[in-house]
Amino acid sequence: MRKLLNTVYVTTEGTALKKDGENLVAEVEGAERARVPLHMLASVVAFGPILLTPALIGTCAERGITLVILDRNGRFQARIEGPVTGNVLLRRAQYRAAEGGEDIVRSIVIGKIANQRAVIRRAIRDYSEEMDPQARAALETATDRMAMILRRVQAKDDSVELLRGSEGEAANHYFAVFDHLIRSPDPELRWTARSRRPPLDAMNALLSFLYTLLTHDCRSACEAVGLDPAVGFLHRDRPGRPSLALDLMEELRAPLADRLALSLVNRRQLRAADFRRMEGGAVLLTDDARKLVLTAWQDRKKEERLHPFLAEKAAFGLVPWLQAQMLARHLRGDIDAYPPWFWS
Repeated sequence: MRKLLNTVYVTTEGTALKKDGENLVAEVEGAERARVPLHMLASVVAFGPILLTPALIGTCAERGITLVILDRNGRFQARIEGPVTGNVLLRRAQYRAAEGGEDIVRSIVIGKIANQRAVIRRAIRDYSEEMDPQARAALETATDRMAMILRRVQAKDDSVELLRGSEGEAANHYFAVFDHLIRSPDPELRWTARSRRPPLDAMNALLSFLYTLLTHDCRSACEAVGLDPAVGFLHRDRPGRPSLALDLMEELRAPLADRLALSLVNRRQLRAADFRRMEGGAVLLTDDARKLVLTAWQDRKKEERLHPFLAEKAAFGLVPWLQAQMLARHLRGDIDAYPPWFWS
């Protein structure tokens, strides 16, 4: 099993990142604040104005350590990586499969809907006694309708367009009852509808931030196994969009990102004061809240779950790489189909 390497998140503005021997060193106003061995790193994610020395950039590129630069609000700006090492034969197979890919899209959609439904079922199981009867009825109805969509997707040989429609239909049912999963007393943390670019409320701001982190991990996983992250199956090709990374993350949004967001809010680790509203209406995490979320994200990635196809336990943080590897094996013809990852 692949070793789960670390991702370093740098959030303090003005931090200088440099190479010192075999270590990455972070300095703030000339004082050393952190030191991490380079061999333990998979990537470095910098938020806002962070200094990267040429020596560090060159070493990271040489050793396959990805440098990702985001603005202070978490929006992607740039990515620095070394030479592409993807297998050209694997990528040719990927490009050919992307012209159709109904079987792969079907697996992704099945995995996503099943995992969204599992999140709702888990909430019903754990908190049914505390729920309002109408809320529980709404959750039960949503899971029943999502189960019907799942059976339809599994039974019919639909086109990619119809599969996309089924995925969107299930997502509408899921987010229509998402507010019933929130148990925070703060009215500012209630859910109304999905909004992005920019997020217009606190829960959307939290989800968007977590989805950004998950996208980075899925893109790195694609590149690690030699796939082209820009050429997907469920998501249409678009210049500058990592469509395949977005495909891989669909199965993981609900169990990894959504569940973490709900945990942070329901355990009252995040409150209304941890979000700020900008002049244009966008809602963003405060700096301290962002650090709390990053710490929780790293801890969640260390948790282990049984991989249903491999029948082995693996850390959450390795699941994107394992799924990218399963997809690569399918494209090479080593396995008959791409096996989705089911959370339980």
